[in-house]
Amino acid sequence: MWVETFTGLRLDQFGRLLKVVRERGGNGTLRGRPWSLPLAERVLVVAVYYRTNLTMRQLAPLFGISSSTVCRVIQRLGPLLALEPVSRPTDGADRLWIVDGTLIPVRDRHLGTSSRNYRFSANVQVIVDADTRLVIAAARPVPGTTADAHAWRNSGLAEHCAGVTVLGDGAYLNCGMVVPHRKRPRRPLLPGEEDDNAAHRKVRARVEHVIGRMKNYKILRDCRQHGNGLHHAVQAIAQMHNLALAS
Repeated sequence: MWVETFTGLRLDQFGRLLKVVRERGGNGTLRGRPWSLPLAERVLVVAVYYRTNLTMRQLAPLFGISSSTVCRVIQRLGPLLALEPVSRPTDGADRLWIVDGTLIPVRDRHLGTSSRNYRFSANVQVIVDADTRLVIAAARPVPGTTADAHAWRNSGLAEHCAGVTVLGDGAYLNCGMVVPHRKRPRRPLLPGEEDDNAAHRKVRARVEHVIGRMKNYKILRDCRQHGNGLHHAVQAIAQMHNLALAS
């Protein structure tokens, strides 16, 4: 009951997440001072932290540990929950991926900038498979004032998408994607272009739905983590989203 309520994952899905962390060395070398919690509960601490965005002082009494232990658990296991790399499909020419950027409010002034949402935010690029709605990849955060096209070119994701048809909105003009038709100055769209744009919007909405579901994890609404903390959180949430969607 705890697992499903606080993480959004069923027990079997949480079990697969636990297996991933264990295979990546989540238990460490088992030398030195042992953890006060078993691995399953430590993974639960991280998942609950990402889902609820409770402070470490609030989480500590829930698990009967100190707030400093909560911090160490999150710093140690957060990177191990990262999204598994998705290889380029062999039938890439027949697949359709969708990309979009989202602004995530952050407290890290070295990463965030005052953005169009009137908050200090970071821009994160997310790629989603149009058919399965699984997250394919998420780029490292960049300052929120960075244009989507510029963030995409510097993310390295374009090489990962080679040979796959990628859909984007009008912000990705000249990025090698399928984008909507644009109106020419003082001239309407040509016949059929408005229908193309409507079909484009209908398909591209899927990436917005996925990002909306990812933001059910409240750390993506106000991230207090500094340094690589936001990147680890995005990767972990993408992994949990895929686990919840795949079964």
